[in-house]
This record gives sequence, C-alpha cells and structure tokens, in this order.
Amino acid sequence: MPNSVRGPGGSSRPVRSTVGVRGETGPFVSRRAPGTRRTRGAGLSVDQRGRRNRWGLAGLITLLVLVVGRLVIVQGIDGGAYANAAEQDRLRNYTIAALRGQVLDRDGNPLAYTVDASRVVADPEVVKDPRRTALALTTLLDVPVPELTEKLSQDRRYVVLASRVPPETSDAIEELELSGVFLEDDPERLYPAGAVGGQVVGFVGREGAGLAGIERTFEDQLSGTDGKRTVEVGSGGHPIPSGIDESTPATDGHDVTLTLDQDLQFVTDQRLGQACSDGATTQASAVVLDVRTAEVVAMGSCPGYDPGRYSETDPDLLGNPVVSDVFEPGSIMKAVTLAAAIEEGKATPDRVLTVNGHIDAGDRVVTDAHDHAPVDWTVTGILAKSSNVGTIMLAREVGDAVLEKYLRAFGVGEATGIELPGESRGILQESGEWTASRAANVPIGQGVSVTTLQMASIYQAIANGGVRVEPRIVRSVTSPGGKVTPTAEPESTRVVSESTAEDLAYMLEAVVGPGGTAPLAQVEGFRVAGKTGTAQRANPETGSYAGGGYITTFVGFAPADDPQYVVAVDLERPTSSAEGGQVAAPVFADIMRAALTGRAVVPSGTPRPEFDLTG
Repeated sequence: MPNSVRGPGGSSRPVRSTVGVRGETGPFVSRRAPGTRRTRGAGLSVDQRGRRNRWGLAGLITLLVLVVGRLVIVQGIDGGAYANAAEQDRLRNYTIAALRGQVLDRDGNPLAYTVDASRVVADPEVVKDPRRTALALTTLLDVPVPELTEKLSQDRRYVVLASRVPPETSDAIEELELSGVFLEDDPERLYPAGAVGGQVVGFVGREGAGLAGIERTFEDQLSGTDGKRTVEVGSGGHPIPSGIDESTPATDGHDVTLTLDQDLQFVTDQRLGQACSDGATTQASAVVLDVRTAEVVAMGSCPGYDPGRYSETDPDLLGNPVVSDVFEPGSIMKAVTLAAAIEEGKATPDRVLTVNGHIDAGDRVVTDAHDHAPVDWTVTGILAKSSNVGTIMLAREVGDAVLEKYLRAFGVGEATGIELPGESRGILQESGEWTASRAANVPIGQGVSVTTLQMASIYQAIANGGVRVEPRIVRSVTSPGGKVTPTAEPESTRVVSESTAEDLAYMLEAVVGPGGTAPLAQVEGFRVAGKTGTAQRANPETGSYAGGGYITTFVGFAPADDPQYVVAVDLERPTSSAEGGQVAAPVFADIMRAALTGRAVVPSGTPRPEFDLTG
C-alpha cells in the first residue's frame, strides 16, 4: 500500500518514496543511509558557497599582504637596525688598564712600581668541555684540575680562574684559543724595598686604588686613565681576525719622586727595629729632616709593615705614627720656653738663676728629676741639666700668653701640611684656659702633645737660624711623557732671630757635652746639639699617668757648627723608667751618623766650646 501524508483537514494523499527529491507541495526530505555522517553545510546553495569562497580568498590575500609587508619592513626599513643588533651581540668591550706610576726615592730608586699582568676568566656557558679545558690550563695556571673543572662547570657567565698571571703565561693561554676562556688586564703593584719606607709609600687595595701613604695622597696622579678595546668575536668568544678591532689607548700614571733616601731609610728602619726588640720599647719612631729645605730624608716607625703584604698585617699598624700619633714630649719642649725667654729679653745663656729642687704649681708641686738644695745655674746649665724648676721660673717671667705665641710659631698645635694622610695637629690648649698646674707643665713638655714630625720641625727652625720651613716629603711629579713638575716651595716663617737661634744652638750643644744629660748622643768627628726628653705616658687603662711608663725622646742636629740634618727619636716604654739620654740618645746617634757619612758631610772643623753651667 502506498505511503500517505495527512493534509489539511485530515485528508491524505499518496507520495513517492524517492529520497532527496522535493515534492510538489511537501517539504524536502533527506535520509541518511546507515553508517554515513552528516556534513555541515551540505545543504548550502551554490550562491552561498560562492560568497563564502570569495570571503576566504579575500582573507587569504589580506594575510599574504601583511606577511609580505612585514618582510619588506624587516628586510628593508629595519634591516640595518637588526644587522647592527646582530653585530653588537658579537662585540666585546675590554678595559685597557693604565699602568700606575712609580714611587721613587730622591735618587730614582723605585719604592713602588707596576708590571703588566693578566686575569684569566671564563664564561662557563661557552666552554664546550670543562674538564678538557681544565687539563689544558692546569700546568699554566698551577691550579688543580678539579678546582678548574668546578669553576668551568658553574651556572654563571663569569668566573675568575687566576689573577696576576705574567705575560709569558698569558701568551701561552692565548695560543690555545680555548672556547670561553679570556684574558683581562690585571696589573700587579710591586714594592721592591719591602717594609723599608712602607709607612710612607702606603699601598693600593684590590681594586687598584691607593689606600694609605703616598699611594693615597697622590692617587689622581699615580692612577692614570684606563683605555678601552672593542673587538668582534666568534662563537668561542675569541676575536675574529678580519672583524672589528678598535682601541682607545690607556694613559699611564705619573711618577712621584720623594725626598727619601732609601739607604738612610733602611738604616733608620733597622735601628728602630733593634730598639723595639729590647723588651721594654713597644713603639719607636724617627724622622730625619734636611735643615735648609725641611725635606724628609727618612721617616719610619716600629712596628712597620710591608705594603706588598698589607692584607696580612694588623689593621692597627697600617698607619704612619710619625705624623698621626701624638704624645707628651717632655723636656725637648724646654728649648721653646728658653727661646721665648731669650727672644723676649728675659734671659741670656750666661744669666745665673738660683734654682731650688722644687716649685709650687697650684695644687701641685713640680720637682726636678731629683729634689735638691738651691743651685746657682746659668740658663745654659738649666737646659744642660734639664731643670724643670729653672725652666718654669723663666716661663713665668715670659708669661703664659707669650709662651703660647712662641709654641704656635714653632708649629705646635698645627698640622705641618706634609703630603701624607692622617696627620694630627697635636694638642695645645689656649693659654687663657691653663690652670696653675698646666701653666707649670706646658713649659716642660707635659700637658701639651706633638707628633714626631712636629718635634723635628721645632729643632729644624732652631738649626736653620730661626727660620721654620714647612716639612715636605715629595720632590716632584713626572708625567708619562717625561715632563718634571717640582712641588711648590714650602712656606718659610721666621720664628726667632738669628742671634736667639745661635744662643739656643750653643746651649743645646751643652746638653751633649760634659755635664749634660745626653753624652750618648755624640757622633765621632761631629759636634752635636740636641735635647733629651722623658715624659710620663698616659695609661689608657687607668686614664691617668699611673702605671703608664714613659715616652723617652731625643731631638738634635749636626754638625752643630754647620747644621745639615735634624733627627728626632721617640720611644714608647710602658714598663720602663729609663730616661731619654739613656735609650733615645743612642738611637739618635746611630741614625745621625748614617745620615752624615752617607751624604759625605765634612766633619766639624772647629772644637766644641767650653760651657759654663753654674754661676
């Protein structure tokens, strides 16, 4: 029976069972055969399919245009930038280290200089075979293979394999052309004299900058200016032979010539070392000045240090006590007190005073080294015997304010301006604030503090006819091109008249003569003038003089009839009561002897005068 479809009104009519054929009045009927899938859009008309194809083609063309446009931009407009970026990625910039200038003694002997050396570094990411590279370097660098292999295997872009490698080793490494292994400038600073003059010369730190002494003061002149090298490298990090290689050369540092005499400096350091080995002296310092120019010919302290091994030294010893440490100098200051008295017309060398063994000073009593009955001493005898009481008597005639004026004129309480870092001004309280006891102590060298250099400067003025010249330790600076620039002339100041200076020189010679306190300061063949000092040392543990021991000093010049050199010596002796004439004077004599003979100074041509010490 034929199929039928109910029409409107419930009537039915026969239809054909042909699949996919639209009926005359009924809907389109589609049937799937078993096992077939339905495809989306299978029912679109031809027009619809055409429109879709046209839109797809348009989109494809648009995408193609965008891609081609981008290629044009990349290869054309931005091509130069990308090429430059690629080139920059192959460029390496290296610092060309400037060679630091030399530090020389007065005769041109090197105290510090720099030699070429290299730092061997690596980029582990570029190293192809860490162990094989380590095997190639181990003998050259004297570093074990396991240590090198570990460094070359690190997850880093930069490791240091060795420092301060000499040029011959660097050349051998370059010839290996090891992937990822490079050389950098790493100049080495050398101090051929070792500890001789070390406190003056100073040292440089790991970054190559001066940290002490002349190395620090003249950092700008010594350091120079680094250069730069830009090279194009290949995949292994090594320069491409035909690639970019541009350099800006380094400008080496200037040389600094000092006033030091290396030979005399050696003797000074050796003698101070002997002093420090006596079991009682914990620190010893000395300085030698040229009388006419105030140039420092030698300067040192014990204990000292070797600048080349500064990192192994106690940091507390890395200064220069000659210019930085202050102490109460004791009786060497009596020369200033008597200079003021003579210059002010209060004394002459042969004036006689009756001197008791003690004198009241406010709430204190000051005595001579040993209390004694009244003695008639000349002013020369007061200095030769180092009488505290006689000196205080003359200071009271001068007055506190006038004495302070002379102390400051001689440089006490003011830095000398020497070309060294860390210089102390010393300590000198204004006279308006002096108590009665301090007014008695200052004239004899207590209650006032100086450096070893200031102490020497006082006696340089006396030996130089009353004219004080500011001490200097640098003679000249020489550019890499050889231009020598002398340092500026130091300032000179007349402190006392020439006649007063002559009277003082005569009186100071009596100190070293018969009946004086320092016969051990004599130097065979030469007349010597000078003064001993023995001052109480402040005890840092108690904050007082109790248990502090003494500072012993001697300062003098020779030949007394034609002064050439001043030598100042001070010894810190916390457990000893020995006086300056016993322990400091012999050190002075040995250093002065070396200074005079080393520079071929002619022995004194006149005999030592006779001295009237008593009335």
